[in-house]
Formats: sequence, C-alpha cells, structure tokens
Amino acid sequence: MNKTAQAPAKKPVDILFDKYAESHQNSTNKLIHWICVPLIVFSLLGLVWLIPFPQLSFLGQYQTFFNWASFLIAFAMYYYFTLSPTLFFMMIWIIAGMSYGIVQIEMWEKYHNGPAAWIIFLAIFVIAWIGQFIGHKIEGKKPSFLEDVKFLLIGPIWLLHFICKKIGLKY
Repeated sequence: MNKTAQAPAKKPVDILFDKYAESHQNSTNKLIHWICVPLIVFSLLGLVWLIPFPQLSFLGQYQTFFNWASFLIAFAMYYYFTLSPTLFFMMIWIIAGMSYGIVQIEMWEKYHNGPAAWIIFLAIFVIAWIGQFIGHKIEGKKPSFLEDVKFLLIGPIWLLHFICKKIGLKY
C-alpha cells in the first residue's frame, strides 16, 4: 500500500499572498512596494479622514474620534482579522501610527500655517501610485488589484507577512 503524505491545506491568507506574489517577483518592484504601499495607505487614509463628517450629537465629547476614515479602518481591520489575527494586531499598530501622523499634518496646517493637509496627502498618493506603476512596469505584469480590488487591502499585510516569516512569528 502506497501512502502519500498530504501537505496541509493552505490558509486563505496564504492563497491570497501566493496570488498577490505572482505579480511581485522582481526585487526592484518589491522594494518599490515596501516604500509605496505604506505611503498609499497613509495618504488614502489622510484623504478620507479629511472628508467632512456630520456632527452627531449623541457622540458628545467623542465626536472628534469619528470620521469617514474610521469606517474605512473598521472595514479593513475586520477583513484582516478574518484572514489572520496576528496580521490584524500588527496592522492596529501601523494604523495607529498613521493616524498619529495624519493628526500631526492636520495640526501643522491648522495651528502652524502649514500647507493644506489635502495637498500633502494627494501629493504623497500620486507620487506613491506612480511609483507602484513604475514597479509593475519593471516587473512586466499588471498590478493584482486590476483583477480583484481586494488586493488593494492585501498589499499591506503581504508586506507584514515577510516580517513575520523573518522573525519566526506565525501569522
């Protein structure tokens, strides 16, 4: 009797990473993604953060804690949690740091006569987006999100999974 060992079934998150990796093999493209993906997430959160949010009296003193980015963050974090609690918890810290940076840029504009925050976020977004497309031009493959928009959410945790592998943390 011939017994063949079956490989353990891949987790859904690993299947997504494998698919995402198909268009991210070139080392230059990967390096560009390490720079551009966090900048795109930061700038997109910043732009959504700035969309005027209705004043809801029942929120009372907590009104300033809610904006449209809150919903974007909640949706993304729920999705990350369903894929990997470990990557979800790592993303909490990253989103917290990005939120702090967004508030600092808002304060720079408001209290220190800095440039309009939306211009800063839009400039970062456009430059990082161009960088991504340059990376894919070098790669010679279309970005994954052109096939399925969920890959816009996969990019940040795809980068984090490399950190997990490097330090031996199961995700």
